[in-house]
Amino acid sequence: MAAAFVFPGQGSQAVGMGKALAEAFPAARAVFEEVDSALGEKLSAVMWDGPADRLTLTENTQPALMAVSLAAMRVLEAEAGLDLKRDAKFVAGHSLGEYSALAAAGAFSIGDAARLLRIRGNAMQKAVPVGEGAMAALLGLSFEDAAAAAQEAAQGEVCQTANDNGGGQVVVSGNKAAVERAVEIAKGKGAKRAMLLQVSAPFHCALMQPAADAMAEALSKTNVNKPVVPVVANVLAQPIDDPQEIVRRLVEQVTGTVRWRECVETMAGAGVTQFYEVGSGRVLTGLLKRIVDGATGSAIGTPDDIAAFKAARSAAGV
Repeated sequence: MAAAFVFPGQGSQAVGMGKALAEAFPAARAVFEEVDSALGEKLSAVMWDGPADRLTLTENTQPALMAVSLAAMRVLEAEAGLDLKRDAKFVAGHSLGEYSALAAAGAFSIGDAARLLRIRGNAMQKAVPVGEGAMAALLGLSFEDAAAAAQEAAQGEVCQTANDNGGGQVVVSGNKAAVERAVEIAKGKGAKRAMLLQVSAPFHCALMQPAADAMAEALSKTNVNKPVVPVVANVLAQPIDDPQEIVRRLVEQVTGTVRWRECVETMAGAGVTQFYEVGSGRVLTGLLKRIVDGATGSAIGTPDDIAAFKAARSAAGV
């Protein structure tokens, strides 16, 4: 039974995330301390105690979600004997989760991943003045129909598909007026629902080019290793393991579509039947059921989840 380990993106954050792991496991505490040290501040205190509006600042959310994912991974390795190279066929992550996946597979150090995500969060927030951009979820349309709605709505402005999440859930991003037009066009095309999202910036569209430039510079100064298992890249929906290509695709990802549905289909097509979502929440586990029939998804983000994973491995004789 082939397995893949996947890592959540923005929207999975919650005050208190990771605290129980830190209290129960030294390996988790060490990760949070490493992230705090890399950033020169106690991000862990914001994660565990809030306030929520500070945690949801993009510059904090991105490294915070990575920290929880890597804390859970280190606990799986220390407590359950997980060896990613032996036990996984692929890793993948949704948007910022791609950095978590790469850190889990040894391409980045945890400290470098935290610093990169702080830069990424800041750059994405600053790329577009507040109020000028927007994102909207179009539900119940095929990706092709949603992309056509975005293209029709652009009218000389930016309106692009930002996320193809699967199960008829596509997110579009761009100039506010264009995204508002896309919502109305999507309804006319038969969308079950189409609504603006409460986001701080229009992620994954051409308006993010200043942030892509910032990431190109930051990544050029970062040591990137070959991951121990291939990462299925968001912008390709194909596995890669060459460090130079990893950098190139991470830069493209800032302005490109997160092709999550196709990423999952690629992994399933290569024989993966068990997906483990490592970190905060269970958003990707929920999406999985709408993308691949017969695949099994498990979320691992709490001490109880760790115990269940251990018990399942023990029962399987691993």
